Amino acid sequence: MGRENESVNLSLLRARNHMDRRYAEPLDVQQLAALAYMTRAHFIREFKRVFGETPYRYLQRRRVERAMFLLRHGEASVTDVCMAVGFSSLGTFSRTFSEIVGGSPSAYREWAARERLVAPTSFAMRWSRPTDAAR
Repeated sequence: MGRENESVNLSLLRARNHMDRRYAEPLDVQQLAALAYMTRAHFIREFKRVFGETPYRYLQRRRVERAMFLLRHGEASVTDVCMAVGFSSLGTFSRTFSEIVGGSPSAYREWAARERLVAPTSFAMRWSRPTDAAR
């Protein structure tokens, strides 16, 4: 890997780490591109090349992963979970959750309650990680 590629990758990691830390906040691509010292269009292209999905899709998946945890381990309503992970619309949250996980948030909560995995947390996290069929 050349120095230029390494520099691009580090810039993209800076932006992705920002997304990981602030997933529940409103984030815009222009702000993330600025963190990576790139134009908006170049940032989107490079992010997809390096991470395999667009920044927007990555952020959605990150939010859904967090929602899955809250639904498994909390008693908050689906609406409260939706707002806690950064979605502003329950409809968008439910649609995105269903696309990524394969079922509604309520159905996932019921499944998780029935299937309490008795395994180390690292295995349970891997088994329950969403697979995005749309990719």
